[in-house]
Amino acid sequence: MKQLHRKDLFGWSEFNKERNLDFNSVLWVREGGNILIDPLPMTEHDHSHLQRLGGVNFIIITNSDHCRDAEHIAKKTGAQIYGPSAEEDNFPISCDHWLHDKEEAFPGLIAFELEGSKTPGELALLLDHTTLITGDLIRCHVAGELCSLPEAKLVNPPKANQSIKRLAELPNIKAILTGDGWPVFSHGSEALHRLAKSI
Repeated sequence: MKQLHRKDLFGWSEFNKERNLDFNSVLWVREGGNILIDPLPMTEHDHSHLQRLGGVNFIIITNSDHCRDAEHIAKKTGAQIYGPSAEEDNFPISCDHWLHDKEEAFPGLIAFELEGSKTPGELALLLDHTTLITGDLIRCHVAGELCSLPEAKLVNPPKANQSIKRLAELPNIKAILTGDGWPVFSHGSEALHRLAKSI
């Protein structure tokens, strides 16, 4: 795993040939139990690194298309799985807890529900008010410039745009860790504002 912009954040990726971009996962190392977000399958090297960092206690899935390797990792480690409450009735795997809008999932980590994306109530996660972790709706196909899912994949484009604009109103975002594409490690608020103005 690669260390990200904070000493307690790590990431690993898998290149998707069809879309020509990386799919990304995040590890937050913390007292009270480490958290994986949208975890992809791990190489033996990454799994060993994870164990050296204290293993995993919790897994957060931002949307049903990002279950990835969560169920397998949970079975191996006993980690609890947290999912988006709007998908509770049809989620493809079992979850221990369902996250709601503006819920503080863990101290310092707040969940925001996004409407209009390709799945109901997709989650974005705000860490310590400065790092935004996104699933599918907000992505980064060109380094430094955010974009959104193509309109054809959105269930409700106007609501999706409103969700993006809502996140753009959050102050002091430094970094944006996208589920798909490049991370944005600085000037995150500015990148969000540019995206909000473009839609």
